[in-house]
Amino acid sequence: MTTTVQTAVGTAEAMVLNMGPQHPSTHGVLRVLLELNGETVVKARSEIGYLHTGIEKSCEALTYSQAITLTDRIDYLAPLSNNLGYCLAVEKLLGIEVPKRAQYIRVLLTELTRIASHLVWLGTHAMDLGAVSVMLYCFREREQILKILELLSGQRMMTSYFRIGGLALQPPPGWLDPVQRFTDMQPSRIDDYEELLTHNRIWESRTRGIGVLNAKDAIALGVSGPMLRASGVAYDVRKFFPYSSYEEFEFEVPTRTESDCYARYLVRVAEMRESLKIVRQAMPLIAPEGPFKADVPGIIPPPREEMKTEMEALIYHFKIFTEGFAPPPGEVYQRIESPRGELGFFVVSDGSAKPCRVKVRAPSFVNLQALPQLAEGSLVADLIACIGTTDIVLGEVDR
Repeated sequence: MTTTVQTAVGTAEAMVLNMGPQHPSTHGVLRVLLELNGETVVKARSEIGYLHTGIEKSCEALTYSQAITLTDRIDYLAPLSNNLGYCLAVEKLLGIEVPKRAQYIRVLLTELTRIASHLVWLGTHAMDLGAVSVMLYCFREREQILKILELLSGQRMMTSYFRIGGLALQPPPGWLDPVQRFTDMQPSRIDDYEELLTHNRIWESRTRGIGVLNAKDAIALGVSGPMLRASGVAYDVRKFFPYSSYEEFEFEVPTRTESDCYARYLVRVAEMRESLKIVRQAMPLIAPEGPFKADVPGIIPPPREEMKTEMEALIYHFKIFTEGFAPPPGEVYQRIESPRGELGFFVVSDGSAKPCRVKVRAPSFVNLQALPQLAEGSLVADLIACIGTTDIVLGEVDR
């Protein structure tokens, strides 16, 4: 649907055009209101709110442990990243130290999740620009990661595998074998993606010089993640504010200075390689046996074996899952580096068994602010590339 207005843009009239609600922001809930001069975008305004999930408010009606299942759904392409951010925030409220073995497993799985998320981004972004084969290859490799998550948790996507104090379940014997096979295979697969795209003239013409966002504007808008690093700013929460033992791992923070769609593509491809390096480092650190959650009676559920023989353990289990636990009054903010950027959880406790306030600093919501900067002055045909390289998930925007 289009309408014409009498606003003059140069010597021509502006046309107002609805772009969406449509799929590039997943499930048809992003609308971009465009003002055009011919095929040139003069103004672009994002309209959100077509699918408000109310996750933050819903957390107030659940116990701290029950809220974990909601964090999966904030970003369904990186559910373990959201689990981790929330669990770290509550653990900070409680003053709980997670066993090293569980920390290393969290790092390994979070990095696999980062790769899986980037694979979905690369496959769908390439398909939007006409490279359908890349989508088939990326989803083929993502399937291997989902099988690993299913092996550990029983679920492919909404695993809720990270729990307050550690992990939901003891990893099964031999679970690192498919991880090893994936890390051996994936570097050559990334080479294949780059062979198809990196020096492809069509790909370059659709992405080079398109959607430029310089470092000054990116910082002013609060942009983070690959979008910020593609503008030359080497900010990564894992380096600046280490969590879950990330300070023990060696990895680089990929950056580019071109600040365009092509640079954001190169940064994400490089990040997949760095995530593989972290996974390889984590594997030998994970002991075959050992504690996978903290030992804090009354807060962390006891082992099932103890429940069958000890009355005290059975009582603790019953009370934790019926009443919950009550952290001391206070507030915390915990940030992590999600695939899309800085993901923060602000959690407030009033001393009851349910959080008084849960506020999510979702990177998609903040990064979406940059869309006018990327789009204005470009052609309508370039909007898909601009929207795609923001890598936004509307579950984060409409949380």
